[in-house]
Amino acid sequence: MHFGKSHLEDKREDLRSHYGKIEKTAGVTALRIAFCLLLVVLVCGAGLVIGAVRGVIDSAPDISEANIMPLGNASFIYDADGNQVQKLTGAQGNRVSISIEEIPLDMQHAIVAVEDARFYEHNGIDPSGIIRAFVVGVSHGFHFTEGASTITQQLLKNNVFTDWMEETRMQSFKRKIQEQYLALKLEKTLTAEGENAKDVILENYLNTINLGSGCYGVQTAAQTYFGKDAKDLTLSECAVLAAIPKAPTAYNPKNHPEKNQQRRDKILNNMKEQGYITEEEYTVAMNDNVYDRIAMHTQSQAESAPYSYFIDEVITNLINDLMVQKGYTEVQAKNVVYSGGLKIYTTQDSYMQSILDTEFQNPENFPANTQIGLDWALTVEQADGEVQNYSKEMLQLYFRNSDPNFDLLFDSQEEAQSYIDQYKAAIMQEGDTIVAERSSFTPQPQACMTVMDQRTGYVKAIVGGRGEKTASLTFNRATDNYSQPGSTFKILSAYGPALDLGKITLATVIKDEPFNYSDGTPLQNSDLTYHGDVTVRQAIINSINIPAVKVLTEITPKVGFDYLKKLGFSKLSEEYDVIQPLALGGITYGVSDLELTAAYAAIADGGQYRRPVFYTKVTDSKGNVLIDNTENKATQVFKASTASLLTNAMEDVLEKGTGVAARLDNMHAAGKTGTTNEAKDLVFAGFTPYYTAAIWATYDTHAEFPESDREFHKRLWAKVMNEIHEGLADMDFETSATVQEATICTKTGLLARSSCPSITEYFAVSDLPTERCKGHYTAPASTPTPTRTPSAASTPQTTPTPTEAPQETPAPTETPADPPSDTPETPDTPETPDAPSEPDTPAEISEVQPQSEESGSSE
Repeated sequence: MHFGKSHLEDKREDLRSHYGKIEKTAGVTALRIAFCLLLVVLVCGAGLVIGAVRGVIDSAPDISEANIMPLGNASFIYDADGNQVQKLTGAQGNRVSISIEEIPLDMQHAIVAVEDARFYEHNGIDPSGIIRAFVVGVSHGFHFTEGASTITQQLLKNNVFTDWMEETRMQSFKRKIQEQYLALKLEKTLTAEGENAKDVILENYLNTINLGSGCYGVQTAAQTYFGKDAKDLTLSECAVLAAIPKAPTAYNPKNHPEKNQQRRDKILNNMKEQGYITEEEYTVAMNDNVYDRIAMHTQSQAESAPYSYFIDEVITNLINDLMVQKGYTEVQAKNVVYSGGLKIYTTQDSYMQSILDTEFQNPENFPANTQIGLDWALTVEQADGEVQNYSKEMLQLYFRNSDPNFDLLFDSQEEAQSYIDQYKAAIMQEGDTIVAERSSFTPQPQACMTVMDQRTGYVKAIVGGRGEKTASLTFNRATDNYSQPGSTFKILSAYGPALDLGKITLATVIKDEPFNYSDGTPLQNSDLTYHGDVTVRQAIINSINIPAVKVLTEITPKVGFDYLKKLGFSKLSEEYDVIQPLALGGITYGVSDLELTAAYAAIADGGQYRRPVFYTKVTDSKGNVLIDNTENKATQVFKASTASLLTNAMEDVLEKGTGVAARLDNMHAAGKTGTTNEAKDLVFAGFTPYYTAAIWATYDTHAEFPESDREFHKRLWAKVMNEIHEGLADMDFETSATVQEATICTKTGLLARSSCPSITEYFAVSDLPTERCKGHYTAPASTPTPTRTPSAASTPQTTPTPTEAPQETPAPTETPADPPSDTPETPDTPETPDAPSEPDTPAEISEVQPQSEESGSSE
């Protein structure tokens, strides 16, 4: 064995070399293991990423179901002639969609030039744009401010992923992956279906985008900023609109023209560089004074006027019908009305509506002493944080402490405001803050009117009050106000039902005499007198109270009540209104002017009731019929004969009765007046062969009309109806074939002979007697026996003068041995027959015990 130094060094070197190899081998192995592990992690990670992306893609909406059409289109209302009368818009609903053919190429190219320069080249996503946005973001410290979304992606974001404003970061990441996937698929699908994918996407995008000032889509924006359709936009105007979507508030051309101009100039430059416009077109557009035009158009635009009373009713009725017929919730119904792109075709006659609007705004048609009514409310936050509300009733009570007659009626708006200021000064303390205040000043007395086509039930015009209408969907006195109808109810609750049931005729005589309700309350006529024996026609003409109540008492209030329910009165109470005052309109909750019009329209249309209709048809944004309201079935309430008889009697109301002031100059008309207790409500309902209308006048404070002001509503009714019927042929009312004129004996009720006291009247054929009265023989007065002339011997003879010729003494009339066969065997005592309207022995309506109630109207 060799233990030399050199040998030991060699040995040591060998060991070092061996250990080095081991170390080297171990290092390589470890490196290989780490690499393999990293590769496994990357593969797994990639798999997870791919799986996650696949899961995100799989959860994306099916492109066949994804609706890329914009939501929230404006709805439009049209009159009966098809003229647009109102545009309805909701939140994000001020949109009118148009086709790509109606959008100028300049508008299409302007939006492409600024939003997606490679729009016509890519297939839905823009890889170079994505890379550019990434590089710019990294170079700015990972602040990714530059977008890479294509127009296709933006369309999907706005119309498919509509909740992107409320997204979390993770939801945003997921949505962007789905956007890119669907963008590719959308363009591919449209192309496969033979569509021009780019045109379809641009059309929907340009109908979707927010263009400021509540405008969605280029058509609405063109009308709002320039007062023209999109198809008529110039190059400069197109660039102005294309500048807005990046920031609709900041780039609004009305409010921020300088900022909009900067972006507009950039767009025009882009369009020139991308070859969409020439240098000459660019120069002309840059020099266009477009912002001055926008400012002028803005100034000329009146502030959006509130909806009319008619439009209010259309909206209210349609929302209710959508809930009842289609099962919509109230929110859903409102959304579809304001943002569903509906076309709503109404029954409104714009000419008639203009007549009502004009005449109800004319102060000459109302009492000269017109006053101002006050509606007021105040909310105050007191110094201690408590919130206190004050009302007009509290204001009235405050001033009544010093003036018991204070009634919220003022001679001017300034006077009304002075009382508001006095009250506020009295109630507010130091540190109090006004949270809200509302004041409304309306002329008084108020009035409303409804005009209806009785043959269809279509409402042609309506006005819910006089004075300026300051808001939409406000209180409509023609539909929302329920008051007692006064004597207009005599026709509907008493005389109509009694005629219909054959209990009376127009010739029936009723004794107008002192009369008490069943609780002992005396009933009076409006003139505070009694008229003795009157026919039903006379009672209608002169609106006498007592005969009407006697008739209703005879047929029972329940019968009258049932007829009224068939005539569409919605607030009648079976618990409280089956009472005698029902004959005079003495009811609990009242009726509306619209309901009263519809009830009288039933008489005008042969006794057939039709519900009032404000619209005929509604179509959705695609033209499909959503609601068809054209069929309005009639319900036969009165017989045709009853309607004819009532009409004939009510013609006399205008000719010689309480409605003379409502008589028309150019048309046959019939109607009935109504006045409630203390003359707090003035009513007139009437009709012509063409239209039915009811007018209502009252003070909002329920003040009494002075005697001198109780006819103006009838004159206003006549003025409106004269204008409505101008140019129409004057026609008489059709008389039912079941009505016949006849002369009857007032003593027996049978067909009269010449010797009978008689009356000529119209009757329902079923009520006419079939027998003729035997007649009433009148024996002649006996002739007195002449005094014997003195004898010639005892009387000196004289020659009579020519002027005193001797008179021949008539021979006594002989009484026939047998009276004529049609003469009673025992003739009546000779007498002079009464006038036809006041027969000798009238058959009085029998009375039944009425129920206990308060008195009804004063007329």
